[in-house]
Amino acid sequence: MERLLKRMKGKRVLVIGDVTLDRYTLGEARNLSPEAPVPLVEILSESYFPGGIANILNNLNALGGEG
Repeated sequence: MERLLKRMKGKRVLVIGDVTLDRYTLGEARNLSPEAPVPLVEILSESYFPGGIANILNNLNALGGEG
């Protein structure tokens, strides 16, 4: 991997795609809904992270890319 990264140094890359926002919801199932056999979930926390092409650009920047 290190050798590949060294070979990529100084190269330009065009990245095309959609920017999305990923939402992760952490919850705990409390009981079943009376209307349907689905769990009722108490939300404990929510987190948001760059998704889609924004995630790829973050990863490229972490590897030393510019953008």
